[in-house]
Amino acid sequence: MLNLVLFGPPGAGKGTQSQKLIDKYQLIHISTGDLFRAHITNQTDLGKKVSELIANGELVPDEITIAMLEEEAHRNKDAKGFIFDGFPRTVAQAQALDLFLIGRDTKITGVIALDVDQEELSRRIAERKKISNRVDDDADKLKRRIDEYFSKTVQVLPYYEEQGKLTKVNGIGEIDAIFASLCAVIDSYQTNS
Repeated sequence: MLNLVLFGPPGAGKGTQSQKLIDKYQLIHISTGDLFRAHITNQTDLGKKVSELIANGELVPDEITIAMLEEEAHRNKDAKGFIFDGFPRTVAQAQALDLFLIGRDTKITGVIALDVDQEELSRRIAERKKISNRVDDDADKLKRRIDEYFSKTVQVLPYYEEQGKLTKVNGIGEIDAIFASLCAVIDSYQTNS
């Protein structure tokens, strides 16, 4: 089973690259952002709670995020693999994900971090906001999300680096060139397994 974690700050291109990777490797995409938005759109109890947290620029607690993720994985029992986008954001979440996957007799194959500087992130998100008008792209909320990534979420990378699973890929450039770099990393996982 090919299980990937795609890392990067808001605006790094995780969503764009995830879709291309899903198509090529026939993976199931598990995006916490998409799960949150689905619950919010459907006005579930969980969605109302998540909506309030996101509106305040706060992270959703681990137990809610993990429960949603596990539910989504159980819906896709016959998957060839998963690509986790926006998760894990903390070492506790990474440990919970490892335990969950061990229970399914699998593991994280590799973690790929898209390296993008803050200036490029700001430019990309300004462009995205013009097109999608996402509520979480408002300037003050976005600053909190980017700060959260660089102060907390990047702390997860050493956890995977210690396991020998982390690869960094330059996330600035043409979409297809970045995709080719990602594929080279993923193909090396499959060659070495």
